[in-house]
Amino acid sequence: MEPASESAVSSAQEKLDAHLRETIKWHFSPETGCPFWLEWLEKSSWNPIEEIKTTADLVKFDHFDGDTYLRDLPNEVWIPKAYKGKPFNIFETGGTTGMPKQRIGWEDYKIDYSQFSESLSDEHFPRNHYWLMVGPTGPRRLRLAIEHLANVRGCSCYFVDLDPRWVKKVIASGQPEQARAYMQHVVDQALLILKNRSVSAIFTTPKLLEAISERISLVNAGVKGVFCGGTTMDPQYTRFIVEEVLEGQIGFVPTYGNTLMGLAAHRPLTPEDNFSITYHAPQPRAILRVVEPENTNQTVPYDAWGRVELTTLTSEFFVPRFLERDEAIRRKPCRQYPWDGVAQVRPFGAMTKKIVEGVY
Repeated sequence: MEPASESAVSSAQEKLDAHLRETIKWHFSPETGCPFWLEWLEKSSWNPIEEIKTTADLVKFDHFDGDTYLRDLPNEVWIPKAYKGKPFNIFETGGTTGMPKQRIGWEDYKIDYSQFSESLSDEHFPRNHYWLMVGPTGPRRLRLAIEHLANVRGCSCYFVDLDPRWVKKVIASGQPEQARAYMQHVVDQALLILKNRSVSAIFTTPKLLEAISERISLVNAGVKGVFCGGTTMDPQYTRFIVEEVLEGQIGFVPTYGNTLMGLAAHRPLTPEDNFSITYHAPQPRAILRVVEPENTNQTVPYDAWGRVELTTLTSEFFVPRFLERDEAIRRKPCRQYPWDGVAQVRPFGAMTKKIVEGVY
């Protein structure tokens, strides 16, 4: 991928800084802010409206404690004044163990996925057709988001539900046969749709996609494009998905996202990438940094591993410096996305401890 020019990087940074100042003013002004951040401001010794001018200033914030704030506090503390009285969606994020973190929202998921639609090709994701999502629905934002994305492109979507809490629970308790049986149950439902309905695009996890492809040729089934997200995809596994599972004929769009960020777009794979996937945050609505685990104010050098840090910047929700449970390689900006990317995302500490990913 062609590198970004200095002028493109500078322009993107100026746009981001302007959006940051606007978002900070919105969330910390009594006329528009939410109870959480207005109460925070009353107790704080500094005012973000006065002191946050560029993204470099964000280190003045402590890391956002999502485990506490999004689990323990009532949803009402996150309602900006401008949204008061409007019913909201309640989405769970994480939460495969214990009380899930919850985020409320109104239109963010529609804006995020409408924007993502612009990165898709009509060749691999034809308009006015049918999609299939095989993944968690229920309280997850993903279900509404994928359906909205399909609708934006004139498509309707079939769904096969997945309960990731149950999968992780049986794996962690030493019942792999139960996990395999549940995975087979999910795959069977997906195959019924694929064999009896015309489907041109699929959204699912790599492991489920692989399991489906063992039972049916996706090419012969008429699938033209596939989204994959949720499971670690190293270069070797990515190559397997592209060349074996998709037979080198189906458009492959790896995705990295969550309820707090929205959806990061992947940099189109080139031979020089050797199947190493790089994602770029949906700026200016979200920022991803790859930071030193022991000194999180500092980003790692390009092409080095570090922990992923997220800042969410929308009128509905502001989250500064949330440390994700992921690590990644920091990549340079490219022509299509003139800001930093994150590559080969995997669970934080994956090389030093056992991670239970289930069907993700």
